[in-house]
Amino acid sequence: MARPPETESHTTAPSPAAAHQMWGGRFTLGPSQALDALNRSLPVDHRLWPQDVAASKAWVHALGRVGVLTPAEETQLLDGLDHVAERLADGAAVGAADEDVHTLVERLLYEEVGAVAGKLHTGRSRNDQVATDLRLWTLDAIDQIDRELALLGRSLTARAAEGIDLLLPGYTHGQRAQPVRWGYVLLAHAWPLVRDRQRFADARRRVAELPLGSGALAGSGFAVDRVLLKEALGFRSVSANALDATGDRDFVAEVAFALALVGTHLSRLAAELVLYSSAEFGFVRLGDEFSTGSSLLPQKRNPDVFELARAKSGRLLGDLVALLTTLKGLPAGYSKDLQEDKALLFDAFDTLGLVLPATTGAIETLSVDADRMRAALDASLRATDLADLLVESGVPFRESHRLVGRLVREAEHAGVPLDRVPGPVAAAIHPGLGAALAQLGTWEDSVESRATPGGASRASVLSQLESLRAAFAATGGS
Repeated sequence: MARPPETESHTTAPSPAAAHQMWGGRFTLGPSQALDALNRSLPVDHRLWPQDVAASKAWVHALGRVGVLTPAEETQLLDGLDHVAERLADGAAVGAADEDVHTLVERLLYEEVGAVAGKLHTGRSRNDQVATDLRLWTLDAIDQIDRELALLGRSLTARAAEGIDLLLPGYTHGQRAQPVRWGYVLLAHAWPLVRDRQRFADARRRVAELPLGSGALAGSGFAVDRVLLKEALGFRSVSANALDATGDRDFVAEVAFALALVGTHLSRLAAELVLYSSAEFGFVRLGDEFSTGSSLLPQKRNPDVFELARAKSGRLLGDLVALLTTLKGLPAGYSKDLQEDKALLFDAFDTLGLVLPATTGAIETLSVDADRMRAALDASLRATDLADLLVESGVPFRESHRLVGRLVREAEHAGVPLDRVPGPVAAAIHPGLGAALAQLGTWEDSVESRATPGGASRASVLSQLESLRAAFAATGGS
């Protein structure tokens, strides 16, 4: 039977893509167009070219030290890589048909220096090459996110200092609980950012482990100085096992988790401010530059910046889950599944890189309605104060809790505020309740009674402000 003609999906890839490959000598035909389209990662990993050039230059030096390259060849390759970097900075990757960024850099190097470019890959595999490039890129990306976190943290801290004297209800379960300071509420969203920065700093130490020199899985065939490579590229340590190093994406998962947790913290801040900006609360108002309107309803003032911050947290979580799902079934060493790590990591960084500046700007331009906040204070928020006063008179707390609960019920039945329950009614519940009602004092007194470290009192908030100013002062990697 005659063989049917190949369909377009099974034809070999066009010549531009096959013009330069790092592999293929043992194959008669090149990859089909369908496989080439699936296999190509350049549309995603092209952004690694600065790291690929930097790592390649360090590798040139390492090869020169072990005699693989003559001094003249070393100089030629270094100059050629500089020219490649210039071309890539000018957009040489746009529309390129190469398989990946490593192939692109090597092809351009051939165009610059000719056959000596073939010596660059001596003793090196794309397995340790891509791991090195991605770690270098991640180190820079962590530092950028850290700077953005510090900016948001400083903004929250500054606005908290402005709001230290503004009182409003604090909420648990979405219900009014106790009076607190507005500055205290904002600081409750600043402290998670401190932990986020600590997580990134801790993860950064593990990202900064050099895989270059691991080869494909068993180490390089040439005795390159990996310590020298580590120092040249700014890593902290050298990977201990080549098989582990080439397949290790723990650092991607760890950073993706840290990014997802930042997104979660921003989502919680956003959820609170969406509520507080509603007409029903009216505690805050977004600046015009961070508000949107309705295509139908002229009166609408929508908090889209915070709604999108909430939604983007789901995307960050999706990137993390997709990465962990990809990793969970892989044996040691490199598998092509790992090509997916970059799209997920890049997306997570890009997403957070959009959300953080927008959130910071929205916080900086937020206005506060102190009167609406104070008007929301309700006498029922003093229930715990009453229970504490009974404890001070000798009533066990569990009993005082029950007695004040009965007082609350009486206030609800009578339709009066808790602090307006008639004295005889209160005294009938317990003789000490009348005296406790008389001792309640002001809302400020109530807040100041929470004077333990970490509480809502003025002294505690001032102490927290001092700590947070110091925590957000330093930026950058280590």
